[in-house]
Amino acid sequence: MKQKERRPGAKTPSGSPGHRRNDERPNRPAKPAAKPAAARETVREAATSPAIERPLQTRTGDRPAERVPVILESLGAGDFHLIDSGNGQKLEQYGPYRIIRPEGQALWQPSLPPHVWEKVDAAFTGDVDEEGTGRWRFPKDALGETWPLHLLGVDFFGRFTSFRHVGVFPEQIVHWAWMKEQVEQAGRPLKVLNLFGYTGVASLVAAAAGAEVTHVDASKKAIGWARENQALGRMEKLPIRWICEDAMKFILREERRGNTYDIILTDPPKFGRGPNGEVWHLFEHLPLMLDICRGILSPKAVGLVLTAYSIRASFYSIHELMRETMRGAGGVVESGELVIREGGLDGKTPGRALSTSLFSRWVPK
Repeated sequence: MKQKERRPGAKTPSGSPGHRRNDERPNRPAKPAAKPAAARETVREAATSPAIERPLQTRTGDRPAERVPVILESLGAGDFHLIDSGNGQKLEQYGPYRIIRPEGQALWQPSLPPHVWEKVDAAFTGDVDEEGTGRWRFPKDALGETWPLHLLGVDFFGRFTSFRHVGVFPEQIVHWAWMKEQVEQAGRPLKVLNLFGYTGVASLVAAAAGAEVTHVDASKKAIGWARENQALGRMEKLPIRWICEDAMKFILREERRGNTYDIILTDPPKFGRGPNGEVWHLFEHLPLMLDICRGILSPKAVGLVLTAYSIRASFYSIHELMRETMRGAGGVVESGELVIREGGLDGKTPGRALSTSLFSRWVPK
């Protein structure tokens, strides 16, 4: 979730942090914009940070071992794969639809001929820096706002949002697959906290695997979308708590109450502004957020996963922060990049790797 799907317009506050990717907007006043349907960037713009309620704790002991650089790569899964990329765009397959969206990392030329790129069902056009409302073009037939998708055993809705996102951030598949495996092999019910959970795909994957899940996002629209995804897959009976709240406030309260989790996924934005004038800056508030997450990891924790998008930093910045945060906890911190590899028209022909985000993950061994 990358909450984004991270992990993810108009600067109309609706809460606090709650996946994406491509938080590329400069910090300037927003242009007038229509409210999107559960748009990822609305969630990110709503990110807030409460007044600091406790200082950073001084951690002692050895730093965890390290594995760097780690490149976690996906060739696609379920109803998704990256077909081709280039000229600042990417050509993707989402279920029955072939889609074009902007991608600033694609500096090269496309591999496939123009006629392949022309045969698309939807293309996002508009302000590529996501400050405007954006719009979709449908070259063939007008399409509905949503359509069903399937990934890692979970059904959910794709959606053509006003901010180019479609409700899932497929580079996160590698984290979700890892989490699914940990839950299934634990031999006990694991408690998973999905911060900034967005539309809930990761939460549904974890719950379907057997975890007890707490999903936190400040956007009512995103929570509503997540519940729609849950209903689509007839997974209403799965143990998921859907919580619409500021992520920092939530984890501070959990720490005071002594509640702990075995796996924590966190996909914070780089900047956000809240309803009461609160401001979230990743570089200012991330150390405390991670410190609190350390405090609510269970004694038998399985992992703490951080994803960061579109920040001007090396993965080493979050890597060393994670190692300092986890001093004395043992285990290993592995950090690097999440990438998606082109799969061609058939999804099985490996091409170039498209970098999407930075990550750092602590595991106990």
